[in-house]
Amino acid sequence: MIRTGAEYRDSIRDTREVYVNGERVKNVTTHPMFKPLVDIRARIYDLQHDPATQPVMTVEQDGEINAVGNALPYSQADWWAKRRATDAVLEDIGGVVTRVGDETVGEMWSLYDGQDVLNEVDPQFSRNIERHIHKVLHSDPFHVSANTDPKGDRSKAPQDQDPDMLLHVVGETDQGIIVRGAKYETAAAYANQAFTKPTIANWGDAAYSDYAVGFICDLGSPNLKFICRTGFSGRADADDYPLSNRFDEVDTLVVFDSVLIPWENVLFYRHTKAAVFIRATLHRYSAFAFVQRNLKLADMLIGAALFNARQTGLDKQQAVQEKLAQLAVYREGINAHLTGAIALAERSPAGLMMPNQSLLYTGRVLACSQLHEMIHIARELCGGQICVTPDKACFEHPDTKPWMEKFYTINDQWVADDRRKLLAFARDLLNSDYAGHRLTFQLFAQSPPFAHLAAVYRNFDWDGPLDFVRKAAGLSDRVPGPGERPPGDGAVTQWFARQEADMAAPDTP
Repeated sequence: MIRTGAEYRDSIRDTREVYVNGERVKNVTTHPMFKPLVDIRARIYDLQHDPATQPVMTVEQDGEINAVGNALPYSQADWWAKRRATDAVLEDIGGVVTRVGDETVGEMWSLYDGQDVLNEVDPQFSRNIERHIHKVLHSDPFHVSANTDPKGDRSKAPQDQDPDMLLHVVGETDQGIIVRGAKYETAAAYANQAFTKPTIANWGDAAYSDYAVGFICDLGSPNLKFICRTGFSGRADADDYPLSNRFDEVDTLVVFDSVLIPWENVLFYRHTKAAVFIRATLHRYSAFAFVQRNLKLADMLIGAALFNARQTGLDKQQAVQEKLAQLAVYREGINAHLTGAIALAERSPAGLMMPNQSLLYTGRVLACSQLHEMIHIARELCGGQICVTPDKACFEHPDTKPWMEKFYTINDQWVADDRRKLLAFARDLLNSDYAGHRLTFQLFAQSPPFAHLAAVYRNFDWDGPLDFVRKAAGLSDRVPGPGERPPGDGAVTQWFARQEADMAAPDTP
């Protein structure tokens, strides 16, 4: 069933230990660092009840109204519905948010596809993942994802250094497993639960490891500590930094200080094969939501740049139009990959509908690898005024207001206040601390570039090009075909085995 915003706020008013700026937070729903995003997540819940938006935000299944984002995808239509719902949210709030639930629930669907792997470990774990997927659908929690551990010395095995550097199991009871360590989780301080997964460790050939564990963590559990980075909200006037003050998603180091995870919440445990599987397929579904947000960010870059060009009368110049066209090509490239991923969607091992994996992952590479270049193009088009314009107070002070009106009013259509608002928006989008954080956050939220390319390597259809060249060049049948290994000695075979293992286990955050 769908929740209301008030029910969500009530659910996170608990005894959790949250710290930021060296202080213990008494109420995350009202604290200035957390309130903006709590309000946005509450707004998303309320959109599900608003008669104007309920049709696009919800779906009826078995006589029950559920959130579109949580619903398992069985058809292309389901993916179009998810895409419309995400667009509706971002349009309503007027910006981009990444960790609000719809982009992380898909990670559990990947494990749902791997039930044969889980059955090899323990059939109970397969039942657990199916139960939790339906629990998310029917209880509508704010569900996030926990991936990256503190790194430690990565040249050493986990057990050869401080064992808590990577999250691991330290004991078992009749009630469940006991875990220690830490994870970085965006939005954890104001979410309900997290799908907690292992960072791929230096396991060697080990089939079992206490570090190979995945579970659903109730974020209200005892012995959890949430140590948050300083947020951007409240650092400066909201009129001067409109994005920083509304859309900052606070990242958290979640410390597991001997936390009990009930057996019914354990999704896999000790078997490294299961851990490798989930890391290799983690973004099979969730990458779609991440890439779609880059599409909306591209719209923000285009809008800010084009408004600036039109304000100053430069939009008719060919050099400016060429820069704008580059932004448009980037935007439409992302759009084409998302559209193609739905149009050529594939059936998953568990019978779900996956976005076309090759198009989805190549679209992610396009969206992330070119983002910094597009940001710089937008900076060029906005001009140097975004870094030299005084703050709003100077536009209002009686001694300086006349001068600000004089030098920032362009014509009757573009008065000083509108010019100031646009420059403030562009500064926060492109140049602020928040803007730099958002660009770096791509490496955390979407995983590092090498993992993007590894996913492309695993999912691209190499058979087609190989068959075409085999026939066009008249190659003999002795040439290894698609999926075959080249002949060679044991060293060659071992090299290929290592490459496959590396590709199957990217250390994604």
